[in-house]
Amino acid sequence: MSLRQAKRLEAIGRVTEGLWTMAVAAAATGLSVRQLRRLCRKVEAQGATGLLHGNQGKKPANKHVGKTTRRVVELARKKYAGFNDRHLTEKLAEVENLEVGRSTVSRWLRAAGLGPVRKRRSRRHRRRRDRKAQAGLMIQWDGSHHDWLEGRGPWLTLVGAIDDATGEFLPGALFAEQESTSAYMNVLRSMLREKGCPWSCYGDRHSIFRRSDDHWSLEEELRGKQDPTQMGRVLDGLGIERIDALSPQAKGRVERMWLTHQDRLVSELRLANANTSAEANVVLARYRLDHNRRFVVKAANSEPAWRKVTTALDLDRIISFRYDCTVRNDNTVRLDGIVIDIPPGPGGRSYAQAQVEVRQLLNGRWRVYLRDQCIATATPTPLGDLRPRKAHKRSKATKAFRAAVMSVRA
Repeated sequence: MSLRQAKRLEAIGRVTEGLWTMAVAAAATGLSVRQLRRLCRKVEAQGATGLLHGNQGKKPANKHVGKTTRRVVELARKKYAGFNDRHLTEKLAEVENLEVGRSTVSRWLRAAGLGPVRKRRSRRHRRRRDRKAQAGLMIQWDGSHHDWLEGRGPWLTLVGAIDDATGEFLPGALFAEQESTSAYMNVLRSMLREKGCPWSCYGDRHSIFRRSDDHWSLEEELRGKQDPTQMGRVLDGLGIERIDALSPQAKGRVERMWLTHQDRLVSELRLANANTSAEANVVLARYRLDHNRRFVVKAANSEPAWRKVTTALDLDRIISFRYDCTVRNDNTVRLDGIVIDIPPGPGGRSYAQAQVEVRQLLNGRWRVYLRDQCIATATPTPLGDLRPRKAHKRSKATKAFRAAVMSVRA
């Protein structure tokens, strides 16, 4: 009998002996006079046991039997090995038809000696940056090189983006061999098709986005600015502001998303027995929708700010690799061993010595533009950030000086 029940029994005894009135006993026990009368009748009929709850000593109706506990522990050790408690609870309900609370699952696993998947530790205090007010104002993107297939296949890099306002895992994410310009271009292309054009992008200071070399050409020195990278040209062509993060913590939302994916997505890939990047991308497409269903939050302003992509924009040309070249006298353009023949122009005209823009599209095909006119195409070749080297021409004064030095030494 609990202390509260003992106090009630003593108060009822005082009422029975005539020492207290029913009102005084009710005030002392915190009960109403009506409830105290009921208890007095139960004690008179059943004795002290009348104060005990009717369910005391009985098995709870919602208690899980031992075989359920054993099944959950077995699933956690074998089929769903490596799943965190919340993720495991979701799978138990959706796949195994076992409706068990997360706290119950955690208690069972700890009792069975299965510790948490990820150990948590206190972090340094940092000031939180407020989210953007509308979806599409800013995206955060990055690549995560990780053993996503847990040894069943090669290490892969997951390249993707997250909306800063809502935390939405944006379309276009893909597994690639490494973090590359073409991977980011594909992410951006899919995003433009399904969502629209963002106003700004927040990423790290990778050489994909910004020049990291100290070489300045004469034209760049006169202009006071280095030529952009291939990805920088794409962002400039779409009017997307590029913001460089000075630390991983600065773009913490996308970094925390990688931690979530390295937990949940790795488990989903294991469950699907994905062994290649193609199989992993199939699982990723399904996982992205489920991730957004669980983790997306509402923006402060429900009106999206994505910019519309008009038909006037030639996305194939903008989102591609660009090289500025000079047509040779044989009407060809050469890029690191790649030769593109340019057919005769109107009236059989030649394009020799013309300054042209060569574009390699995301499907590998080549196009040659003279201003806004496509004058040649070529079959696909593997994508790559080619760097055509221009021959260094020595001036006549330099040649004369070197000849004079050589004659003196002789």
